Amino acid sequence: MSLEQKVMTAMKEAMKAKDTNALTSLRAIKSAILLAKTESGSNKETLSDGEELKLLQKLVKQRKDSAAIFTEQHRNDLAEPELAQAEVISQFLPEQLSEAEIEKVVEDIIAKTGAEGMKDMGKVMGRANAQLTGKADGKTISTIVKAKLS
Repeated sequence: MSLEQKVMTAMKEAMKAKDTNALTSLRAIKSAILLAKTESGSNKETLSDGEELKLLQKLVKQRKDSAAIFTEQHRNDLAEPELAQAEVISQFLPEQLSEAEIEKVVEDIIAKTGAEGMKDMGKVMGRANAQLTGKADGKTISTIVKAKLS
């Protein structure tokens, strides 16, 4: 089942349960999917799995960033719904890896590429992002790669 079908099913359940938070989050996903399909002007039928994962990660990151800004401004009344929406959207992402698991993958990539310092960070990040798409946050990957290469 595609992401769009899963979202539609979840939307129906949220409507029946009168869960406005979940419904808002699911509508945001659906909107982002439709926008991504028509964005390039080629009217794609479906998105690839990688595109779907990137889209979901982007939506979660936006919600978390907004919540962080609201928290800094002492607006917890606005931060809480953003975090709740991020949780709903995260349900459609694969299980996130722990930092130890990410470190192991990064170490393997460094060994395979022969990276020796920060000058090779781009090479390592490219492979790490490709291999860990949907399984880890880009910021976490970047932090681990920097620590390993410095």
